[in-house]
Amino acid sequence: MKSGAKTPAVKGHMELLPNMTRHEPTADEYRDYYRMMLLIRRFEEKAGQLYGMGLIGGFCHLYIGQEAVVTGLQSAIVPGKDSVVTGYRDHGHMLACHIDPKEIMAELTGRAAGISRGKGGSMHMFSVEQGFYGGHGIVGAQVPIGAGLGFAHKYKGDGGVALAYFGDGAANQGQVYEAFNMAELWKLPVIFVIENNQYAMGTSVNRASAEDQLYRRGESFRIPGMQVDGMDVLAVRGAAAVALEWVNGGHGPILLEMKTYRYRGHSMSDPAKYRSREEVQTMRENRDPIDHAKREMLERGDADEAWFKAIEQEIKKIVAEAADFAEQAPEPELSELYTDVLVGTY
Repeated sequence: MKSGAKTPAVKGHMELLPNMTRHEPTADEYRDYYRMMLLIRRFEEKAGQLYGMGLIGGFCHLYIGQEAVVTGLQSAIVPGKDSVVTGYRDHGHMLACHIDPKEIMAELTGRAAGISRGKGGSMHMFSVEQGFYGGHGIVGAQVPIGAGLGFAHKYKGDGGVALAYFGDGAANQGQVYEAFNMAELWKLPVIFVIENNQYAMGTSVNRASAEDQLYRRGESFRIPGMQVDGMDVLAVRGAAAVALEWVNGGHGPILLEMKTYRYRGHSMSDPAKYRSREEVQTMRENRDPIDHAKREMLERGDADEAWFKAIEQEIKKIVAEAADFAEQAPEPELSELYTDVLVGTY
């Protein structure tokens, strides 16, 4: 999306929505974005390796290809003030919340040192301290939770905003629209983010959705929507600025459809035969968010090849240390089966 270009928005009173422009970063900002995207990519590649080695059990959904979405959005929020909730493809979101990669990798391998003490695994991580409220395995279940987080921010008057991420498959779940209705009715500070990676579990969005322009899904609730190039971190960051201006202005929720793409299958057990190798390769060669950022940074003079080589080595070291830590950390004690099962007031 070109700088200054308008983005689609819902008509009517939604015309108050500011036009989105591609973010113009400082050199330091752009380097931070690149570093985070690269960390997510290399972390997920290592997670895939550990899964293949049998060190990660259960389901494992990788975020490879979608790194620009969470990087661009979460670079705009305030840690400790705003809150984040997502589905089961959550490793990248946690890294973008600046949670220690060692704790995330240890959770993936079911170790006591994991962020959820080894009992959440890939899909059910959580960190109240970092404002990350899961990791949820039920498709679409995190969306009403996101509305609840928005309600909490408004009720407490803390100025916080909730980011509720979900996919194009979850966009067809009924509870999503119940959450939309309540969020708009009560003008909750929620940014609903549809990470449209085109295939849900394995069916093209065009075959599964009567309205495949998902940014329009909030129309009947008078929620404005924007469609964003989710493979361009600066386009995402620009959309984040507009969304935050909208919700912080007391206008209620907003919907962002991020047009993105996952290179791997839905999960590690998915051979992804519903699309061709040529399609995936074309996306990798022409639309990769990390490669695109690198080319632009070189053109702008924000970094040189020496910097890219150094940051690659730094990230590889961080990821390798996280994997070593996870492999060496002990498993939870059997007594942990009975802790954190129920929280209540008596």
